[in-house]
Amino acid sequence: MPTALLNGVHIYYGVTGSGFPLVWSHEFGGAYESWDAQVSYFSRRYQVITYNDRGYPPSDVPAGDQHYSQDQSVEDLYRLLQHLGLRQAYIGGLSMGGGLALAFGLAHPEMARALIVAGAGTGSTDPQRFARETSELAQRLEREGATKWAAEYAEGPTRVQLKRKDPRGWELFKSNLAAHSAQGSAYTIRNVQGKRPALFAWEDRLRQLQTPTLIIIGDEDEPCIEPAIFLKRRMPRSGLVVFPQSGHTVNLEEPALFNQVVSDFLTAVEAGKWATRDPGSGVGFLAEDVITR
Repeated sequence: MPTALLNGVHIYYGVTGSGFPLVWSHEFGGAYESWDAQVSYFSRRYQVITYNDRGYPPSDVPAGDQHYSQDQSVEDLYRLLQHLGLRQAYIGGLSMGGGLALAFGLAHPEMARALIVAGAGTGSTDPQRFARETSELAQRLEREGATKWAAEYAEGPTRVQLKRKDPRGWELFKSNLAAHSAQGSAYTIRNVQGKRPALFAWEDRLRQLQTPTLIIIGDEDEPCIEPAIFLKRRMPRSGLVVFPQSGHTVNLEEPALFNQVVSDFLTAVEAGKWATRDPGSGVGFLAEDVITR
């Protein structure tokens, strides 16, 4: 996989397949390989792009908190698309990557043909507490390294679902997590997650966003359930899918189901059949209906 020099930082990325571009952005506990099942499936039809955020080797780990923020992550993705010569793409992500996809859609709506926002919004219901917890976690990573923390993190209440369903996949997730840069993870959790705005702060902007959006959550991913319902109720061109008995890593837990619902969503978008809904009325209508009115 090649690297691109973006804003003075080398970003490691891969491009698989051909067709309209589809980007997948990883979660805090993941990396580009977290999307292997999606790359294999969607590269039959799309040009699939995965990458590692700054702070996640083989991407660079620039030193200093000032080099990490959600806005900086949006800028990195924007520059990566420019580097690849892409004017528009489907933008998807999980957790941190789902929040990034949404933030990218708000910042660059002309470049996002559609959004897939999975497992986003952790910390939105109590931002001050979340900021304290992420700061404490960053200090622990810097003090102890990633190995012990990774073993505990992989046993968290929204991660045990993967262990139950796919023990081998869970072991791979845990071992990959332990191999992350402890310093890069500390910078990321403190400055990207800990300082990003709560999704609820974007209410007015979300009501105006006309980009087709698929929201996905697991019904046991408690921190993300309220934010997901909030997004569905505010975003006029959104749909919500809830996976039963599923936690945070829905693309790993249920790859076939995840791929199918995303594929159906993209097919509807391409056919002009993804409905627009007035968040205040409870009434949905197709995009072509808007044009003819």
